Amino acid sequence: MLIEVPPKYKVSEVIGFMKGKSAIAIAREFGGKTRNYTGEHFWARGYAISTVGFEESAIRKYIREQEVDDAASSAQGAF
Repeated sequence: MLIEVPPKYKVSEVIGFMKGKSAIAIAREFGGKTRNYTGEHFWARGYAISTVGFEESAIRKYIREQEVDDAASSAQGAF
């Protein structure tokens, strides 16, 4: 995933928000939850980030090609 975080936001806040909202959405979609319950954990505590400089176009290309490769693998039934 490649995202751009404006300098006024802390990376940890953005990651926490994304992990929180996605965990709620996944629990509702696949866990049959209709409310948010405390004490449950979906994601691991940590995360890894890296800054992107001049390589941004190469990384975007890699992500695009990865999506195409994944779609082709799914169509063939390979994992």
